[in-house]
Amino acid sequence: MSPGAAIPAISKSEMFAQLAQGRCAGLTVVTPNQRLAAALSRDFDARQDEKNLASWETADILPVSAFIERLYQDALYSELAAKLPILLSSAQELSLWEDVVRGSKAGAGLLSVTSAAALARDAWQLAHAWRLLPRLKGYPANDDAHAFADWAWRYEGITGRERQCERARLADVVSAHLAHAALRKPGTLVAYGFDVLTAQQREFFAALERAGARILACGPELRRAHARRVAFASAREEIRAAARWARSRLEADPEAHIGIVVPDLAQSRNALRRVLAQVTAPGHSLAGAEGGALPFNLSLGEPLSSYPIVAGALLALELARSAAGGDMEFARASRLLRSPFIAGAEAELASRAQLDAELRRVAGPRICLERMRRSIAKLTDSDSRYAIPACPILSRGLADLSVCARENLAGSKGPAEWARAMSALLDAIGFPGERALDSVEYQSLKKFHEALAALAALGRVAARMRFDEACARLERIVADTLFQPEAPEVPIQVLGVLESAGMEFDHLWVMGLTDETWPIPARPNPFVPVALQRAAGVPEASAGASLELDARLTRGWLGAAAEVVLSHPLREEDRELVASPLIRDVQTATPAEFALPEYESLRDAIRKARREERVSDHRAPGLAGSGAVPGGTGIFKDQAACPFRAFAIHRLRAEGLDTPAVGPDAAERGTLLHAMLARVWQELKSQVQLVGTSDGDLQTLIARAADYAIARVRSRRSDAIEGRFAEIEKMRLMTLCRAWLDLERARPPFEVAALEDKRPVSFGGVTANARLDRMDKLEGAGRAILDYKTGDATVGGWFGARPDDPQLPLYALSSAEDIAAVAFARVKAGEMGFRGVAREAGLIPGASTLDKQRANAAKQYGSWEELLAGWRAELEALGTGFAQGDARVDPKRGELTCRYCDLKPLCRINERASSIGGDDETPLSPGGRRAGGEGA
Repeated sequence: MSPGAAIPAISKSEMFAQLAQGRCAGLTVVTPNQRLAAALSRDFDARQDEKNLASWETADILPVSAFIERLYQDALYSELAAKLPILLSSAQELSLWEDVVRGSKAGAGLLSVTSAAALARDAWQLAHAWRLLPRLKGYPANDDAHAFADWAWRYEGITGRERQCERARLADVVSAHLAHAALRKPGTLVAYGFDVLTAQQREFFAALERAGARILACGPELRRAHARRVAFASAREEIRAAARWARSRLEADPEAHIGIVVPDLAQSRNALRRVLAQVTAPGHSLAGAEGGALPFNLSLGEPLSSYPIVAGALLALELARSAAGGDMEFARASRLLRSPFIAGAEAELASRAQLDAELRRVAGPRICLERMRRSIAKLTDSDSRYAIPACPILSRGLADLSVCARENLAGSKGPAEWARAMSALLDAIGFPGERALDSVEYQSLKKFHEALAALAALGRVAARMRFDEACARLERIVADTLFQPEAPEVPIQVLGVLESAGMEFDHLWVMGLTDETWPIPARPNPFVPVALQRAAGVPEASAGASLELDARLTRGWLGAAAEVVLSHPLREEDRELVASPLIRDVQTATPAEFALPEYESLRDAIRKARREERVSDHRAPGLAGSGAVPGGTGIFKDQAACPFRAFAIHRLRAEGLDTPAVGPDAAERGTLLHAMLARVWQELKSQVQLVGTSDGDLQTLIARAADYAIARVRSRRSDAIEGRFAEIEKMRLMTLCRAWLDLERARPPFEVAALEDKRPVSFGGVTANARLDRMDKLEGAGRAILDYKTGDATVGGWFGARPDDPQLPLYALSSAEDIAAVAFARVKAGEMGFRGVAREAGLIPGASTLDKQRANAAKQYGSWEELLAGWRAELEALGTGFAQGDARVDPKRGELTCRYCDLKPLCRINERASSIGGDDETPLSPGGRRAGGEGA
């Protein structure tokens, strides 16, 4: 046959008949992809099984790429070996392209050499598949095409000198030696299911025919299908309907072969997997459920790097890399700390969770191996104040990793040496952990070892490199490797467009066929002139070629099964969608004609099986013993905001996880201010002394106090304030302090009577330790209690039931001194001042008497004594409620109180009965939640 001639056809039944004769028939079948080859093999085996045969020869059915590589292997193990180029792996090929692009003039200005190299590799494959390379030279083109032409010339020169080739040229290499007897050529080669033959494939088949093989074409036998077109309100409803349809067809015939084709499978993969699992196997994820594969399989693999065990290995290598002077994001180090794929993960599970929670409080946003080790040693020291359980296996593993990193990561090495070093590093930290791996994890680990071997093999094309570069190359290898674990044969196949070509089913559903997605828009390669691609007939290069190919695929779908459903959504958010023009002639099914059974969801099944009982969960056991509770005055503050919050935080020790901040966080900024002002007033002692201090002496004092405050914060979190940032923070603190002291100069004379004074306070049977920021002795008018604030400071919340921020009222009532005023000292740039309440006017600027307060609730108090009595009654009530176990979910200000609360998943205040199948109007009451079906 000539490259442009039509290939003679053979029917599928005749092809199977010849395959049944075994090797003596000399028949080989090649397909465009592995999935079609596997489906065709299963189909052949089923036909042989129907003949009641006990055994038969395996049919020679394989992808065309595998067939070409088999011929290459035949030649490699023959006298032709010396004439053959070395076949590069995908990683080796990409590495060469990266070196070529990086070393070129055009590559010097690129933001991502790796991305450009990957596109250049794709362009190289396209140019060989469609014979574009000879025509590219001298062709009028843009800068991108000129850059690629230069890269291609350089790449071809390197591989030519080194006698190397990649799979893009392997068919050409094999074609030159087809006449040699060492290559096992079939008597007949059947090309099955090829909707498009590239120019290279046609030339290869022609060369094979000249070598004595007979070339035939074959495809699926089209059936008379009952085809319907169905529209759905949204893509979500479309997916759910397809899942219900698949389950109904499977229940009707457990032996049925069901296909679901999705043009945008890469984007819809996760949603499809979730919905199909919910509908076809609703109890699969329950603890104690019988194991086994789900009844569906998604054809599209995921990057190897997305599998947890591989991600864990990469995190371990990243942490080891930080031992050489770098660092890594704390969030990534935290994931490694909690990973099940390092030594001791099971034995120290709870201890590591506590350790991680505490590390978040003391670590910065970035961390290195040695800093992590020091922090862990400090937190788990039995003499420290943290009382975190020790994690000896983790500590030993990190120590071994540190030693291994110091011994192995210096200097430049070859890829094979780095691969061995990486294996040693992973062994040091105990990868892949102590528990037995499941099937997916085992297969993922095996594939990761292949990726390490691919890295080692880069020594054939790559120079010596440092460890950072070796890690980056390994990360690219695992990111570029699409992997799908092996699974048993299942009845429901979810396929992309290309994988569906040539496949046959009993029932087929093709979804997402809007005019925007089908036909697929043209996507020409940017490195090859578009006109050149169109002239060669590349399907992706033009709208016309894409339309022709997709029309052919649509006709194939309509004959691929006895039942065919073509569907599309009507809307995407606020956009209206219409059906693809390629399916508009298909008969539309009405909702009545396309009625699908409703299946009970797992949620509904649990609800139906419940045995409902009502329990009152608003009261916990009361406090035992003396009533002393750690947590300071926050107990009363939280009890006032929401009784459940106080119960959860101060008795259950439930806390949200911190996120390490860049620089000091809000709490640390407060600590800086409090520590600085406390140190200043320890020396000044009074307003008179402040007024009498010279500007120079005052500035010196403020500078010392700022240094003290910064050192105090750094003692807890060393990287909170470092380097130039520490200098800037010191200047900010000094400016803030000076502005505040200028305001205090204008006050009536006072003396500082107490600073950071700690004292116990007891109300309603609850005793807590309180620490006031400052108490001033006013001239002839009693004492004033001050609390520094850098944020909002509102006094109105002090009045009425459940007072907000009751620290100052607590101090006032527990003090033996005559308290005449309580006030927030708001130390904030541009908003300096006091805000509070005083027994009489003029004691503190900004602290007004009750009759001058804006809050209406303040009007209920006729005097200072009534205010103190009212505070005492409220604080006694709060203490009594906490002591007696009041745990109502009762936020004082509704959503405003809950907005930044970490406990909403625990108290479930936002949960409605409808979320578990009940009536929409039945909310969870603050004082009691239904138990049984709802997991009380």
